[in-house]
Amino acid sequence: LDDNPSHYKVTLSGTVKSPKIYFDPPFLMLMPVPLDVKTERAISIIPQDYLRQSRIQVELPEVELEDGERIYPFSVQFSGQDTVLSSDGTNKELICHISFISSRPVSFSGNICFTDEEEN
Repeated sequence: LDDNPSHYKVTLSGTVKSPKIYFDPPFLMLMPVPLDVKTERAISIIPQDYLRQSRIQVELPEVELEDGERIYPFSVQFSGQDTVLSSDGTNKELICHISFISSRPVSFSGNICFTDEEEN
């Protein structure tokens, strides 16, 4: 530098990784139970490529009964809802308990939608 105008070319390359969440098991089937009896299952939520903390949220489905009434028979309880980056650069697994209870006969197949703060 010092009056010596040398040109330097710097090339940068990288990979952009979008945050993702995976589930274990990848689908959930709850056992049939009598009316007003709760059935429950724990699932693991496995976040990947989260570089900063993000809160996992859930949208539970509404179920329409034969008479047209709509109910929300599912509930979710987290043991930690925030993605956490470990010292080794991986994200810690989250545990989610999904339960179902209904006072009316119902059969349902559908999606429970998990999103992060950026709606991924």
